[in-house]
Amino acid sequence: MSKNKIVVIGGGYAGLRTVEKLAKNPQNEIILFDKNPYHFMQTDVYDLIANEEDFAQVTVDLFTFCSGFDGNVTFIKQEVNNIDFKNKKIITTVQRYNYDYLVIAVGARTKFMADVVGLRIHAHGIKALHRAMYFKQKFEMSLFNRVEESGASCTPMNIIVAGAGLSGVEIAAQMASFSREFYRKNNFICRKLNIVLINAGEHVLYGLDKELVEKTEKRLKELEIVVKNQRKVAEVTHNSVKLSGGEILQMDFMIYAGGIEPNGLVYSLALDKNEKEYIVSNNYLQVQNYNDVFAIGDCTTVYNNGKVIAPTADTAEQMAEICAKNITSLIANKPLTEHKIKSRGVLIALGRGYAVSKIFGIYFSGYFAYIMKKFVEKIYAKKLDMRSRRGCKKIFCN
Repeated sequence: MSKNKIVVIGGGYAGLRTVEKLAKNPQNEIILFDKNPYHFMQTDVYDLIANEEDFAQVTVDLFTFCSGFDGNVTFIKQEVNNIDFKNKKIITTVQRYNYDYLVIAVGARTKFMADVVGLRIHAHGIKALHRAMYFKQKFEMSLFNRVEESGASCTPMNIIVAGAGLSGVEIAAQMASFSREFYRKNNFICRKLNIVLINAGEHVLYGLDKELVEKTEKRLKELEIVVKNQRKVAEVTHNSVKLSGGEILQMDFMIYAGGIEPNGLVYSLALDKNEKEYIVSNNYLQVQNYNDVFAIGDCTTVYNNGKVIAPTADTAEQMAEICAKNITSLIANKPLTEHKIKSRGVLIALGRGYAVSKIFGIYFSGYFAYIMKKFVEKIYAKKLDMRSRRGCKKIFCN
């Protein structure tokens, strides 16, 4: 009996969950492609930057992860450049590979607005691990420099976070919380830290519930984070940011979390895309014109009752489960399942020991919400780690 050749492009939340589900069938021969040899848990990036965790704790090795299955999953570290949909081949930087079914789960990247002078040069995105690591090192070095100059002078450290969505709010809150605790524990005399959050809207966390927004804004105020609403970044230099109203802010460094766009591969694909260049998919998560090709995760846009579903890890994993189910149905010539994806909850970390959340319609805030968020993150990481450890033992023991 011939194997079902399934290719998954992208080792993010959606890609890994798809592999997990499809690998249960020994007749499925799965190849996972990614240009990076690791899965980056982006929901933990705020902890990485503020020294709660190191890079090993927010990554999973894809070689050992795929080796942890029963011999029907292979990881190939190659970048996919294009896809020949008519002949069912993916084209990498090295060679071509055939597929019977294809899952495009390449995710998204930080969108640096081309019309903002200096943005790409002087701002840091945190969607990619190497960018997050670079910013983490700059943040630590700036703290050290302030400590070293204590007693002579004490120039403030100015951090600008542009974009008040989930990522921007969590990072700003975690840095403020970490710095406050760092100075208090170590009794340093130099304690000047200014964090400014630039927000294009009237309130932070656009699109989320009013109660979550109000609790978040209250917490940011407690952390002494300055929020500048209804402002946009107009220009960035190596030490300053000019806002849309003409105001100029001095800065040591800037994190840009003002938006995302599909990853590079999507732009080269001959597929239908919407006005923002995301892949158009149907209610079964298939791309237009090719029933054996699925697009899931942040590279596509899904709707529930006409409303866009926010691109979160939770959404990506729900899409992966529907995708795997539909590929299984195609193989068995059974009817496909329409997705009914909706947010199952929101967990927002706002510094050490504090979070706000809405889980299945119930609101929580404070330490309990923080523990809930940590629990969800640890359960996810533990599952991947167990699979990776199994693969590691197979590789080194065999």
